[in-house]
Amino acid sequence: MGSNGLSSTEKKVAFSLASVFGLRMMGLFMIMPVFALYGQHLEGFSPLWVGIAIGAYGLTQAVLQIPMGILSDKYGRKPIILGGLVLFAIGSVIAANAETIYGVVFGRAVQGMGAIAAAVLALAADLTRDEQRTKVMAIIGMCIGLSFALSLLMGPIVAQHLGLTGLFWLTAVFAIVGMLLIQFLVPNPITQAPKGDTLATPAKLKRMFLEPQLFRLNAGIFILHLVLTAVFVALPLDLVDAGLVKEKHWMLYFPAFVGAFILMVPLIIIGVKRKNTKAMFQIALVIMIVSLLAMAAFASNLWVLSFAVVLFFTGFNYLEASLPSLIAKFCPVGEKGSAMGVYSTSQFLGAFCGGMLGGGAFQLVGAVGVFIVAVILMSIWLFLTLGMQNPVLLKSYTLEAEVKDKAQARDMATQLSQLMGVVEAIVVLDEKVAYLKVDEHFDLREARAVLGSAQ
Repeated sequence: MGSNGLSSTEKKVAFSLASVFGLRMMGLFMIMPVFALYGQHLEGFSPLWVGIAIGAYGLTQAVLQIPMGILSDKYGRKPIILGGLVLFAIGSVIAANAETIYGVVFGRAVQGMGAIAAAVLALAADLTRDEQRTKVMAIIGMCIGLSFALSLLMGPIVAQHLGLTGLFWLTAVFAIVGMLLIQFLVPNPITQAPKGDTLATPAKLKRMFLEPQLFRLNAGIFILHLVLTAVFVALPLDLVDAGLVKEKHWMLYFPAFVGAFILMVPLIIIGVKRKNTKAMFQIALVIMIVSLLAMAAFASNLWVLSFAVVLFFTGFNYLEASLPSLIAKFCPVGEKGSAMGVYSTSQFLGAFCGGMLGGGAFQLVGAVGVFIVAVILMSIWLFLTLGMQNPVLLKSYTLEAEVKDKAQARDMATQLSQLMGVVEAIVVLDEKVAYLKVDEHFDLREARAVLGSAQ
């Protein structure tokens, strides 16, 4: 099996798990651009409950995603993932049959209970070699981004032809397709990858939350998804008022998202070339603030609103793509799983709070109030970035270690730390693995010689 590229098994794992992830995310996101417009027939409909319905999945997802990851370590990845997809399907059916907005909220909360993100990533790690794992995770990450773009396209189209009920039935079908992919396409893992990279450790969560650089990023993803959810309580109604009929909203959202994705690429390239990710990060925040101010000031002008949507997604895409890699760069070596656990929980809580805040603000002060609140929150995040460090461009390695006791583990860690290019090293006896952060001067063969692992 060649080491320069993905094997056929790894390709199958990458694309099947990415598809499962993508289908589930589409099922969660398709409601976002359409619910305020197509849910008005539901008993109890109000802007506040629209927001709660859109964000309800975030609360249960935030509460359960770390426990579900831990359970997958105990009972196996596939059973937990399949159980999560069953819950997602049940929640979709509940929402599809709901005649009141409260029933939809309950269905969305059940959807969120199928919190399989950590288990899917852990399964991907179990089934891939260390040197190829980053590529597989990147494929899954790209699929998540694509699923969001497709949800902005498909949500309005599906709602137009099948209504809200049909949309929820389609999400149930997505869950069933996901179950079939897991059961018949994804191999059963023989071994488990080291936990530090993929799964949260409860004892480390408090430290991950309080670490200053990670705290800025966790607060950021909380605000980013809060703002996203809140905006989609108000924006669809504003677009209708500005003259864009609801059946044509996809003709704005999808091209805007794709265009914004292209526009964000220069931000990434400039940030990497100039080694100034912080400045590009702050520019992306300013772009989002400008877009929200434009939405607030020109709510009745469709052309300005359209341009504001492009700007909004340009900033959003850059921040959404940058934050996970920044978490990996700032977290202590061997603790990426715990750091990402806190990060993901913050993200889902943001979605829930965004629905609550967006719906409440819209009910009290209208769409302009929602956008102004969003501007204030994004400005707070911009202020938090003033103390953000520019990340050093480092690579991470997880290597097998032939280690028998604590003394040998300490000795190996000391030797690794003295190698050229090694910035941080830890050897974990229980997992028989070494976690390394290294720069461009690192020689992998030297590290493997210290660890006694295969060449």
